Amino acid sequence: MRHTEAKPRRGRGKGDGSLKRAVKYIKLYPRLTLAAAAAMLIATGAQLAVPQLIQRIIDLIISNTVNKTILDLPATVQTIAAERLGLDLTVMQSDLEGANRALIMAGLIIVLFALVRGLFAFNQTYLSQKMSQNIAFDLRNDLFAKIQRLSFSYHDRNRTGQLMIRATDDIERLRLFLGQGLLMAVQSLILLVGTLVILFASNVKLTLVILPILPIAVGVFMIFGRIAQPLFREAQRRLSAVNTILQENFAGLRVVKAFAAEPYEKQRFGVSIDHLLAQRIKISRTFSFLFPFVFLVANLGQAAVLYFGGVQMLNGTLTLGEWQKFSLYLVYLFIPMAQLGFIISLSAQASASATRIFEILDTKNDVANKPDAIELGEIDGRIEFRDVTFRYFATSDPVLRHVSFVAEPGQTVALLGSTGSGKTTIINLIPRFYDVSEGAVLIDGHDVRDVTIESLRRQIGIVLQETTLFSGTIRENIAYGRSDASDAEIMAAAKAAAAHEFIMSFPDGYDTHVGERGSTLSGGQKQRIAIARALLMDPHILILDDSTSSVDLNTEYEIQQALDKLMHGRTSIVIAQRISTVLNADQILVLDKGEIAARGVHEELLENSPIYAEIYYSQLAEDVEIA
Repeated sequence: MRHTEAKPRRGRGKGDGSLKRAVKYIKLYPRLTLAAAAAMLIATGAQLAVPQLIQRIIDLIISNTVNKTILDLPATVQTIAAERLGLDLTVMQSDLEGANRALIMAGLIIVLFALVRGLFAFNQTYLSQKMSQNIAFDLRNDLFAKIQRLSFSYHDRNRTGQLMIRATDDIERLRLFLGQGLLMAVQSLILLVGTLVILFASNVKLTLVILPILPIAVGVFMIFGRIAQPLFREAQRRLSAVNTILQENFAGLRVVKAFAAEPYEKQRFGVSIDHLLAQRIKISRTFSFLFPFVFLVANLGQAAVLYFGGVQMLNGTLTLGEWQKFSLYLVYLFIPMAQLGFIISLSAQASASATRIFEILDTKNDVANKPDAIELGEIDGRIEFRDVTFRYFATSDPVLRHVSFVAEPGQTVALLGSTGSGKTTIINLIPRFYDVSEGAVLIDGHDVRDVTIESLRRQIGIVLQETTLFSGTIRENIAYGRSDASDAEIMAAAKAAAAHEFIMSFPDGYDTHVGERGSTLSGGQKQRIAIARALLMDPHILILDDSTSSVDLNTEYEIQQALDKLMHGRTSIVIAQRISTVLNADQILVLDKGEIAARGVHEELLENSPIYAEIYYSQLAEDVEIA
């Protein structure tokens, strides 16, 4: 279940700063975090206790070996040997008799500690993975919600493949660090500090011998960490490029096949994957120097302990058990150093991925609700463009220049013009897919920037030129904007859009699956379902972006007849290329290079507008004759 506590405050940051922000998500799951930390502490404590027990066993064996040797001597020799060694024969005999029991107890305790360590290590792993999966769940939801809220201008500048990689691979890399690397880093630190404390308490001189090696190792790891992070960031960028090519090819597979472009696309994909491979090899080559260095440092430490420990043993200041204990703790000292290489790898990847994730989460939305935005209640449907100028990018040339017009409630306004004249831009400004650069768009006198986006768009039904259907049934696609719609309402909308007849021709009727992006339906069928989807919303404002462009003339006539009835009482903005869709419009706006070149009804424009007349005679006259 998703945690409901407030998210950590988001500020801007890169690299390590982004990783620190991601780590703050751990605070959302305090119980899991504390439980995993407690399990880690117990498991580490059990691990640190084992060398102490091994020392006792070794010293016990050696001590009792000496005791047995002395006690096997003749009685007179036993006394002399015991006196010289400062031993008590009675104590020696007692120790020898209890040796087996002591060995068994020590062995059982070691097994017990091993079981405790294994049990709590399992709990640590399970709890940390559960925590990281929850955090990944939160991040994916946050990222998806943010991408959904971002304006069209953001998506115009960013590729779908790059966004997909950030929502999948980048979050997974961050999750791996939070679930493995972070806890491993804390555990390594505890193991390192705990080992050093025990070593200093056991033998200060021998500890000081290997202590200078540690700063050298840590310094090298820090250098590797700084080198690795940009390498992983570049690898993720190249992976995004690969994913973009994949996404484009899967989406446009029919186009690729139609133009026999498979060899070209294969070559393009090969170049992209080669770049990714080269970067991955570069990363592997960098890290190939790290791990041999770890083993070199560890071997130097072992050699130092072997020599200086041997000297102390010869001088009688160090027992064999103590030396063995010190050697085992030395391994514990270098285990964190060996793990540090893995931790650095995870950290560098996670840091690069966190930067990419928070780049999206920190993106300022070009179209967002004002803090004091009001709910747009019941409307009449009056639309006004007041001296509107629009640029897609701040430095680009205007797409619309000083456009002004009014659509009164219930009127149908048709937009006509050549490609690039600004028709689609006008309809994109009404539901506030983009914000105007200058001027204002008003609904019933309310500037669309002053009302909430959700309440604005609930009043508008839209059929875009590029029909998009979702995987699922026809019923689900028609009811996309109103999941609570009854079967009767869905069927009525389908009939109004001239879709009911072909839907019922399918064996499963309204339960027919449309396939990915509606691949099992024709262009005209998809468009009629899209119209039914818009009509089911019962909107006060209806926007039709060339909504009959993919149907034949007979189907267009049927749709137009239905739309004429449904447009009654609604304010309708229609983009069309065929004259039959604009003949009955209350107002026709002829657009040319982002400006309104002429306005009026059909007869007036045919007589007074050369641009309209040219469009009519060159592109639409044939449609009128057929109609």
